This record gives sequence, structure tokens and C-alpha cells, in this order.
Amino acid sequence: MPGLVEGRSERRYLPGVLREDSDDELGTEDLPWEWIYANDSAEPESAENNTRKRKRAASQEGQIIGARNGKFECYLGDTMLLKAESSNEAWVGIICEFQEDEEGEMAANFMWFSSPNEIRSAKKRTDFVENELYITTSFDVNALSTINGKAHVMSREAFMKKFPTGKAPRKSKEYGKVFVCRRGCNTRTCTYTEEFIWEDIYHGKEDLEALQERLQKETKATRKKKAAKEESPERDYRFEADPEQDGDYAPGVYRTPKKARFKEAVTPSSRHKRADSKPATPSSHRRIVIKKHLEFTPLATRVLSPMHVHASPYQVARTQLHVASVPTSLPCRESEFSLVYSHLEAAITDGSGTCIYISGTPGTGKTATVREVVSHLDAAVRADELDDFIFVEINGMKITDPHQSYALLWEALKGQRVSPAQALDLLEREFSHPSPRRVPCVVLMDELDQLVTKNQGVMYNFFNWPGLRHSRLIVLAVANTMDLPERTLSNKISSRLGLTRITFPGYNHEQLMRIVQSRLEGVPGDIVDSDAIQFAARKVAAVSGDARRALDICRRAVELAEADAKSNDISNDSVPNTPTKTPARKKDDANVSPQKKKKSSAGRVTIETVRRAINEATSNPLQQYLRCLPFASKLLLTALCLRIQRTGLAESTFGDVLEEMQRMLKLTVNESRPLKLLEKRAAGQAGEAPEEGGLMITKAKQTGQLVRPAGLSSAAVDLTGAGIINLEGQRPERPSKMRLAVGDEEVRLAFRDDPEIKAVGVML
Repeated sequence: MPGLVEGRSERRYLPGVLREDSDDELGTEDLPWEWIYANDSAEPESAENNTRKRKRAASQEGQIIGARNGKFECYLGDTMLLKAESSNEAWVGIICEFQEDEEGEMAANFMWFSSPNEIRSAKKRTDFVENELYITTSFDVNALSTINGKAHVMSREAFMKKFPTGKAPRKSKEYGKVFVCRRGCNTRTCTYTEEFIWEDIYHGKEDLEALQERLQKETKATRKKKAAKEESPERDYRFEADPEQDGDYAPGVYRTPKKARFKEAVTPSSRHKRADSKPATPSSHRRIVIKKHLEFTPLATRVLSPMHVHASPYQVARTQLHVASVPTSLPCRESEFSLVYSHLEAAITDGSGTCIYISGTPGTGKTATVREVVSHLDAAVRADELDDFIFVEINGMKITDPHQSYALLWEALKGQRVSPAQALDLLEREFSHPSPRRVPCVVLMDELDQLVTKNQGVMYNFFNWPGLRHSRLIVLAVANTMDLPERTLSNKISSRLGLTRITFPGYNHEQLMRIVQSRLEGVPGDIVDSDAIQFAARKVAAVSGDARRALDICRRAVELAEADAKSNDISNDSVPNTPTKTPARKKDDANVSPQKKKKSSAGRVTIETVRRAINEATSNPLQQYLRCLPFASKLLLTALCLRIQRTGLAESTFGDVLEEMQRMLKLTVNESRPLKLLEKRAAGQAGEAPEEGGLMITKAKQTGQLVRPAGLSSAAVDLTGAGIINLEGQRPERPSKMRLAVGDEEVRLAFRDDPEIKAVGVML
């Protein structure tokens, strides 16, 4: 912008001509604007009248040629100085048309000048002078209230003739209002016109059309066109007809379509080699001494090659199967990728703001797909196929307070670190007021549910700003639930979110197999069986379809296979084969035993290896503790779970749980040795002799009474101390209330395959 100045330490904006200054052409009074018509014989209508009267007056009086604010008048073709309210940015533009904006306010369509600092492309010119502007082909409608006076644009020669020092005096009324224009520029493609003299090409409104035609003719209006899309994605082959190419791409050659590949970023090397310095011919008798570069003896260093680090195929597989590893492509997400890409590309090209809500279960590739789309868009910008944009990622799990998202967004836009409250005020001013050449900003809001506040102010602002006319803000909201806006957010926020919603379904087993196999491409040794990959994919797809879970399981399986291979090598080295001379024994050794087959499969990822990895992944410390409990504790917890399932109440008494257990044991058919031991112990404590050759439960079934197994009271106290249950007063008495302190699903999962619980005849 004309008033923009960049220093070494900070970036600041010079203020424009303020309304309160004595040299302000509009004065200090806030007077209404009035139209000036071509036939100005009648009294012009003021801005206080309604829209119908102004339209009727416009049709009666003729074409609008200007506007008046008190004694200040501006006409078509005038160069004006504009300043956004509550902002330090100043702009210069030529009035091309007077009209009314969408809100019915008196406005004008401006043809903008651009300062060199506003052009973000690396190909911009560096031979600009102070106060130089470029006339552009950018147009925008701004309210007349933003006009801050008239600007004066002239050629370099006229400026130096008027100001020999090269600067306008600070005390002069023209200070900050005089600018130099020598070229035109298309800020989108960063192309310039030939140098011209401003006074020769522009005199007033009659030269507007010629000026626009010259800019369009001498600058490139559009970027490079992308390659034409395939006619049908279902066709396996397409016809290439390019007369300029030879070989495999000659006319009339069918070839398999390939995806676009992006070259890896390498450090560019200078094309011009530095010539060796040669001594010049001395012009005097003095001896010219050429200083040599300082030479240092290099230290003895050892450079480790990647092959040394990844010498083992297990290490390569573990590295590529890690969830943090960035793959070259995202398989099984082609449709979602194209959908997100098309929405973002259209919003950036049109310069409009929008909201896109992306939902799906964890591990379905939502964030990875968005990052891949942004990387492709950035490659299109570098290839001069798309307008420049700013990208910022805000993760709700990485910030301590949701309001810090304001500071992150402002830092991405302006490069300034401010407090969240100050950033909110600055963002409100930034998005509420027009900026003719604002760069679009793409915001990825990941883990959206972590950014919800009590008054939902953060969500409201981020979803409301894209709807503002001048914001050019594109918000990508990523969450794990489809109905988060309707379930958590209020109606005013969910309505601003819009209708653009993209859902990522969970992966099926075939897609998970493709993902794992794509990660294992290039791993030497073929250490992973395809059946093992299919087994892991089916197990994960049946539960959640989480790709990260599948990668973690396969990675853990590779670690287990590597440990088995090392242990097998150690055992083979420590126990050598005993030599024998008997031919019969040699013949018997030819028959491979199952143990030897098991040893031969050591070091490979098989179905059994994946099963071990799944058991480790699904067994947390709580479940490991529950599986190691004594039988009395397992009985008590099983009875409590059955009581909760039957009554639907989370809280019961200790006596109710004992009755539930007795009811459960009445239906026992199979003989359980642990239960027999507990009942013998309980009978011994009661002074009764157990029945020979059977349980006391046999006699109890005949009499209708059941002996309570021993150890339940101490088991209740131990479970309370471990935090598994809550027992009132830690007293195992019948009226004492008790409830589970952990989830009942954890207990069911731990006891589902327990043989002791199954022997009692209980299925959880």
C-alpha cells in the first residue's frame, strides 16, 4: 500500500491523511454525500433519502458523474486517496463508476494502483523508486465514506521537476498525496507493461477505456492453464495426440495415464561458475599481493549413509509404517481429495470466503488429505497456475486456550505477535473493512471440538468472518463427529457453517490392505506375509476402520518378528548341531518337525505375529490387572456386572451383589475347580464336612440353599483399595453400597475369554 514501510525490526504502516488534519479536503464535519448528475439544474437528492427517491431522481436527472460532500467534489476519472476506517492502510484508485453497494450505501467502483510492497511474487521488479505505484487491472467497489481526499499521480520527470529533492516536503499540503507511476502491472500474474509517461497516456475519464485496453494487451491476464483432464476416469487408456512430441508421446500412441509427480525440492546451484581470480596488470611498480583464502584442516568426521542406518529390512519397515511418516501419495482417498481440492481452488480463484466442514472417525485421513491438497495448491502457485494464498493450521490439541487461535491467525497474516484480545480486535478491523488486494487465507482448524468455549465466541467469529464481503477467509473445520454443529454449537453458528460438508467414511479391509502394502513397497526381504496384512486389516476394519490403528499393529508385528529373529539367531549360535555319522539319523533329520518349521518362520510377520500384536494393543494395564485377579475377585466383579445389566442401576448394595452371585451359581452345570476350592474353604470355616466326590453345591441345590464362597469380603476390600469399585465405608457388609469405579465394558472385555468365568457358565 502507498503508506506501507518495512523496516529491519518491525513492519509498520504510515498513516494516511486523517480526517482531523487541517489540510483534509473533506473538512472535520461529517456531512452527507450527494450525487452530482450530468444535468445538474435541479437540487440533488441527499443520502438521507430512501433508495426509491434516489433511483427516481437518477432516472430523471440523468447519469451520475460525481459526488459532493460539503465543498468537496469528486468526478469520474479522478484519482482518489482512500483510507479504511480504524486502519492505517491507505490506497489510491481511479473512479470508474458511481453506484450503490449491496447495502444501499453510496459507493464507487475504483481502478486500483498497487505499491511494490503489495506484490508478493518473487518475480516482482526491484527497480522501483520511492512513492512509485503501478496502475493495475484490479477493480473493487468501496463506499464513498472511505474517500480521504484527492491523490496526484505523475511521471518520474514531472515529480523530479516539482520536487527536486525527490521527496515532497513534510509541511506541504501534497505530502503523502503525490505518487509516481511509470508502468502498469497485473498483480495476479506479476507481469508489467513497458515504461510510459503518465501524462501522455492518461488525462481524464475519456482515457479510462484506452488505459484498460493497454493494460490487458501488455500484461498477461491469466496464469498457465493446467493440463486437460481425462475424458473418463474409468478408461484405462487414453489417446495422446501432440504433434510437437516424439517417441512414446508421438501422435497416435495410446499410453496408461499417470498421476502428476512432483520433483523433490533440491538446493538450486548457480549456473555461472565463479571465475578464478587473476592478478591484474599493474599500473605502477608496486607489487600486487593476492590474498589466499584461509585453509582449515578438516576434522576427521564419519558420514553415515542411509543404508548404514537402514541396514535391516525391519528398520526400514518400522520407519515406513510409522504414523508420522509422510507417504508420497494418499491411496483410497482420491474422491475426497478431488472434492476438497475443487472447493479450495474455486474459493482462492474467486477471492471469496467460505466454510468447509470435514468430519469422520479418527484415522480416516482427514488432516492428511487437507495437507496434501494444500501442498498441491502450493505447487500450482509455484507453477504460476494459481493465485497466491496464506495457509495456517490451528490444532485445538496444541493450544492451551481456544482464544490463542486469534493470535495465531494474526501472526500468519501480518507476522506480528500480539495478545489474543488484541488480535481479536485487529482481526475484526481487518475483515470488516475493504482491502482491494487482500491475499486469500486458508485456515485449517483441526480438532474442532477442543476449540468450543462456554459462550462459543471463538467458533462464531471463525465461521462468521468468511461470510464478510472483504475477508477472503477460507476455513476448513475438521472434527470427528458429523453432527458437532447441531449437537454442540448453537443455531447461529451452525447456520454460518454453510452447506459444504465432506464426510470421510472409515476404511474397509481392502483399503487398509492397500494402505499398508503401499507403505511396505521397497522394503527388502519380503518379511511381511500378505495373509498377515489381510488379517490385521480385517480386524481393524471390523472395529473402527482406523488406518493409524492398522499401521500401529503392523509396526508392532514387525518389531515382534525382529525380536524373534534375533532370539532365533542367538539360540542357533549358542547351541550348535551335534555331528553324527549315522546315515539313518541324517535321513530322519530331513523330515522337518513342527518346531523346526516354527523356527524357520521366525523373523517373518505371520498371522500369529499379528495376533500377538493385536492382543498387546487391545490389552491396556487395567485389563491386564483384571485378568490377573484371583477367582473370588473375578466372581464378585462378574456378579456386579450382571446386576447392573439386569437392573440398569449403576449402584447396588453388597448384599444384592451376593444374591446375584448365588443366583448365578445355581445355574452352574460344569464343575469348576476354583469354585470347588472356595466352597471347601467356606465349609471348613462353617464347621461342616464337604460331600465326598462332589461340591457342596449339589446338596445346596437339593435343599434350595447355597453356601457363599469364601474370600468375597476380602476381595471387595482389595478391589476398593485398587480403585476398581467404590464400597461405602470400605466395609463389606450387606447394606453397604457399592458401584464400579471403572467402565463396565472394561470388565466385560477382560473376562470375556476368561476360562474360569466360562467354567461357571457365565457369558459376559
